[in-house]
Amino acid sequence: MIRRIAIALTALAAALVAPAPVARAATHGDGPVVRTQAGLVRGETTAEGRQFLGIPYAQPPVGSLRWRGPRPVRPWHGVRSAQGFGDKCVQTSSWDPGYEQPSYTEDCLDLNVYVPEGSTHRPVLVWFHGGGLTAGAGQDVVPDTFARQTGTVVVTVNYRLGAMGFLAAAGLDKEARDGVSGNFGMLDQQAALRWVRANVGRFGGDPGRVTIAGESAGGRSVCTQLASPTARGLFRAGIIESGAYGDCAARTHPDAVAAGAAFAKKLGCATVACLRGKSAREILQAQGGFDWGPVAGGAFLPVQPEQAFARGTASRVPVLNGANKDEGRLFAFSRFDLTGTPLTAEQYPAVMRQAFGDQALARYPLSAYPTPTIGYATALGDSVFSCPALRLDGLLRTRAPVYSYEFADRTSPPFASLRNLHTSFDFGATHVDEVQYLFKHFGLPSPFNAEQKVLAGQMVRYWGSFVRDGVPWAAGQPPMPAGPAVVLSLKTASKGGNTLSATVRQEHQCDLWDRASSG
Repeated sequence: MIRRIAIALTALAAALVAPAPVARAATHGDGPVVRTQAGLVRGETTAEGRQFLGIPYAQPPVGSLRWRGPRPVRPWHGVRSAQGFGDKCVQTSSWDPGYEQPSYTEDCLDLNVYVPEGSTHRPVLVWFHGGGLTAGAGQDVVPDTFARQTGTVVVTVNYRLGAMGFLAAAGLDKEARDGVSGNFGMLDQQAALRWVRANVGRFGGDPGRVTIAGESAGGRSVCTQLASPTARGLFRAGIIESGAYGDCAARTHPDAVAAGAAFAKKLGCATVACLRGKSAREILQAQGGFDWGPVAGGAFLPVQPEQAFARGTASRVPVLNGANKDEGRLFAFSRFDLTGTPLTAEQYPAVMRQAFGDQALARYPLSAYPTPTIGYATALGDSVFSCPALRLDGLLRTRAPVYSYEFADRTSPPFASLRNLHTSFDFGATHVDEVQYLFKHFGLPSPFNAEQKVLAGQMVRYWGSFVRDGVPWAAGQPPMPAGPAVVLSLKTASKGGNTLSATVRQEHQCDLWDRASSG
């Protein structure tokens, strides 16, 4: 995840068609069976409840359907196995567990459903994974324990990534009804939400009580879906974790088309037909160095998210939004210490001025930090994550409740991808770390001590109550604030416990970064 996030930051009812054969044979003859609109699926029962994995929510976007909006999944005969994850969408390899090899599979529009035992009409959480919109999959988190503890049906989603999900081109614009291409991955997410609306009741969920959530690029996806008029009515609340970077800005249509032309030239193509004739391997090899993400200007996203929030045209739903105290340490480590070249005191002034400007060096003097890398990381996290999250709070709060948090457990164990590095680097409460307090990250248990287990339980209650009732609370803990300029700081008991903070803007030097953003 280090490599793929760092690269990314820089840089409908089923159709009435003939039934398709079952693509995946059942692995077991037993297990719970649910009838979806497209056909029967067989899941399995675990110690945490029931789970149904690898359910297709759209037709495979292959051949002539590559770089087209998602089409309703074709019905199938018989009982389809839902006892194993579907394929990951096209992406490079990484250090993340299970990502040792690249994926060249375009048939990847699947989702996973985790169902607690018990009554029906349960609230629903739909999770969009992170990975810089170039990597990751729904299976990156296993939320079965969260589902049981909160009484929530949880759905995790695959969506198209990189060039496959976000290529804009003049030729593709001609195929689009609104003349704007490049949002295929975002449209996949909406197709998954429409599948949830049509089918989740059959799994015990309430289609009228859907919360969308995600971390990093998944949080950015939530921010984008809040601003999209074509997503209205598909959810009643949103959770944005470390997803406000870049103020959720989308690419402009002219910039996206220009990048698409450069991408096509790199592949030696002058037509869409030529691009569709390239293999997934060739597409993946060519996509490096480009900024892949949503495109503003069409029906999906008529204006930038920031404008939609300011004008009041975005979905007016409650939002839980926040960031981690030391977001930048992951990226600073990746740039410097990971390569064996830690930032030095001699290099610090020039690197800081080049990255952040002269004023930042005065605000982040080297003497205030244990190492130059940590000083750089602090400025990076403040400017890219913490202050944009607080700005987003202000924009959203004028239209609906916004509940603000900061994950500040500096005792946190590094998340799963970092633990294998066996490094002594102090990651603090860095990017991604909070995910393991909510779910099994990459399906792995976290090595929490007793205090961290208590904090994880409290966070699950905050998030679970928000999904259930639209208000985050945990018995015996401070309420997550909905007022301006105050956040709930999440920490273990020996570090002060969960407390309300009215100084978070000052701590992250947001006056500096807000001026830079507005300028």
